[in-house]
Amino acid sequence: MWRMWLIFILFILLFFSIIARLFYWQVIARDRLKARAISQYAAEFVLPASRGKILASDSNPLVINQPAFLMYAEPKKITDIRFFASAVAPLTGRKPDEYMDMLTGNEQSWVLLAHKVELAVVEKLKALRLAGLGFEKEPKRYYPEASMAAHLLGFVGSDEYGRDKGYFGLEGYYDRDVRGKDGTVALEKDAKGVPILIGDARRIEAEDGRNLVLWLDRSVQDIVQKRLLEGIRKYGAQEGSVVIMDPKTGGILGMAHYPAYDPGTFSTFDKSLYKNPIVASSFEPGSTFKALVMSAGIQEKAVTPTTVMDESGPLQIGEYSIRTWNNEYHGPITMTKILERSSNVGMVFLAQKLGKDTLLQYIRDFGFGKPTGIDVEEESSPALREVKDWTQIDLATVSFGQGIAVTPMQMVRAVGALANEGWLMEPHVVKEIVESRGRVVTIKPKKIRQVISPGTARIITEMMVAAVDNGEAKWAKPQGYRIAGKTGTAQIPVAGHYDDKKTIASFVGFAPADDPKFVMLVTLREPTNSPWGSETAAPLFFTIARDLFRYYGISPGQ
Repeated sequence: MWRMWLIFILFILLFFSIIARLFYWQVIARDRLKARAISQYAAEFVLPASRGKILASDSNPLVINQPAFLMYAEPKKITDIRFFASAVAPLTGRKPDEYMDMLTGNEQSWVLLAHKVELAVVEKLKALRLAGLGFEKEPKRYYPEASMAAHLLGFVGSDEYGRDKGYFGLEGYYDRDVRGKDGTVALEKDAKGVPILIGDARRIEAEDGRNLVLWLDRSVQDIVQKRLLEGIRKYGAQEGSVVIMDPKTGGILGMAHYPAYDPGTFSTFDKSLYKNPIVASSFEPGSTFKALVMSAGIQEKAVTPTTVMDESGPLQIGEYSIRTWNNEYHGPITMTKILERSSNVGMVFLAQKLGKDTLLQYIRDFGFGKPTGIDVEEESSPALREVKDWTQIDLATVSFGQGIAVTPMQMVRAVGALANEGWLMEPHVVKEIVESRGRVVTIKPKKIRQVISPGTARIITEMMVAAVDNGEAKWAKPQGYRIAGKTGTAQIPVAGHYDDKKTIASFVGFAPADDPKFVMLVTLREPTNSPWGSETAAPLFFTIARDLFRYYGISPGQ
């Protein structure tokens, strides 16, 4: 009996092993086996597709293709290989011996010599009229504006097979869309593997990649980059970022970070510069976070703008003492004044009224703890601690933006919800995808959720307008404009403690307050002129805002 069972089990195992092997051949290894089979009777050469363009919102190019060529040789047509190599080498920057080694004794009908040969070199080579030398179009990526929006665009390098591949930014995220479909030239081979010159030559033309049309406005981007660089130099900052979004659509109108790199010569720059810190790096938002916490308090009816608390001195929580940023106290103070004076003590009062469960839920609803879904590569999202792990001091510090990590993209999107009647939008860089045959695919704005009511949004907007008009940065504000905003100054955690001398200064806001055209976040890391956001990031924000008002034709009082 046991022998029958053994035979049965062995039969079942054999059956499934055959099925598994067939699955491997037909599914997993299909492409590799197909390629091997083809290679046994045909020599196949790739005709690279032209990558799609990346265009600004006005259709002006940010990334295009420069004429370049794949250079090849047909050994059977070359009568004097030494002369051929000596003629080609000086114009291509290689040694004649390299070409001699590639061509001597080579019985193939087609030999790849070089990729991405520039047009000027090709014209000189063609003038030599060398038999057996040929070219195929192989466009090279070109960035007309050099480092403009480098972190947003990304760059094109080579994959493990030497083929073009997009890395980082849009080039990485949309690589499959913009790279197109390569063509091929296949020549039949004889039994010895030598291409048959009189055999069939099958040519499949390449299909060009799709074009990307962005929300990005070149004029806005130019303003952002110019002013950011000026601000970094003026305030002695180590680095800085600006991101501008249309709060109603989630479209990214401008984005810049310094230090940057040139995508056209990316290999000459340190690799640490490739990632986009606006989506890939986190920071503690400091007092800019207070506007979001305050909106939660308003929505939950825990407070109103006129609710009063007693700011008579520091607040003791266990062994910790919560103080105001300037160690000044004003006794009875309203919620509006708490935002105006950026009172940490007042925010702790509000957080305690909300409780950790409610506050954490609003933090999640505003989009923190998860990626925003923006269409650029390398986005990350700092994790949020579970509510069970929160202590009373955690509840206190989170209320004024310390002890919580966010990305700049998460922060500007969250504040964008305050400017958009409470609706949280999915941020997007690409507006349209244009296929090679002309069909246009429009990427529609996407609402994620309504975090607060339109009524609450209007209330918090007025409180943020008061914070700009009466706060520490009021001296820098453009006169006659209603701007809703909030300063932030966060100490940088180093080795488990905060460094008093190192800060991230920031300002977030939107304008015009009654009908926002943009929401913007400015961050400066370790400014040396002053550590305070009100004296560095805020003036830079207002400088950029002035330029945007002029560009959009927005007059004072609108």
